[in-house]
Amino acid sequence: MTDQAPGAAREAALTGFRAGFVSLLGRPNAGKSTLLNRLVGERLAIVSPRPQTTRNRITGILHQPGVQIVFVDTPGLHTGGGRLGELMLQTARRAVEDVDVVCLVVDATDRAGPDDLVLAPLREHRGTSVCVLNKVDLVKPKGALLPLLERWRACHPFAELVPVAAADGTNCDRLLDVLLRALPEHPPFFPPDATSDQPETLWVAEVVREQIFTFTHREVPYAAAVRVEELRERVAPERLYVRTTIFVEQASQKAILIGKGGAMLKRIGSAARHRLEAFFGIPVFLDLRVDVRHNWRKDERALREFGFRLTS
Repeated sequence: MTDQAPGAAREAALTGFRAGFVSLLGRPNAGKSTLLNRLVGERLAIVSPRPQTTRNRITGILHQPGVQIVFVDTPGLHTGGGRLGELMLQTARRAVEDVDVVCLVVDATDRAGPDDLVLAPLREHRGTSVCVLNKVDLVKPKGALLPLLERWRACHPFAELVPVAAADGTNCDRLLDVLLRALPEHPPFFPPDATSDQPETLWVAEVVREQIFTFTHREVPYAAAVRVEELRERVAPERLYVRTTIFVEQASQKAILIGKGGAMLKRIGSAARHRLEAFFGIPVFLDLRVDVRHNWRKDERALREFGFRLTS
């Protein structure tokens, strides 16, 4: 009895393997990033109780026996916000292109019903569409959930409507089963140890920006962009050296970010460093600096420089 050739053995192992792309679409603060993190099992997307936290297209990759699901998190669908807002909206709308499944994530506590803003991208999608009603644990009384399901069922030919609570994982296993059945047979797109296709510099910048949302308020976090200037692993002693610049639009915002005696910047840096060390598994030296770039959210050159461009 002869051994199989390596290529033939791999092909046999992948028979029946399912792999595909699933886009998460919805209004700001619907819980898309929380759902992405829950489904993948890693905190890849930053999370904040405030809307419009996600600015870029973020991907997370789930590996299970016989299946690979590539999730795409997107900025919230909304109007307004200047040139940056336009880019975010275009990125979200184009996320329905070349994906196998679109998940419309709906905040079950939001009184806003179906409208053209959220339904128009679904009409452009030729694959499977699933409606995910998130935050159902907050719906009171529970009887109010049924008419909500019927309301969304009537507005679009969804393959499935799945009520979930991404915060605690309720019904997320059922959602995964629905998505798995909708994926085509296909070899994996990424190696089994990949959790995202985003560069480490983007993820580091998002971690810092998440802490800015945590510790500052009003316009400051929305006016902040983070650029990683250097990301290098050192061996003596072993540590990851990260140098970043936080850009804001006004000198007053810079003063708030730095804080009295640098206290605010230290809080942001300390929280971000702990998250980075937990992820990378080695000590991290994080150097944060703050600079002013006036009206960068309206400046095409600055938007490109900070990485805000159509990525789908």
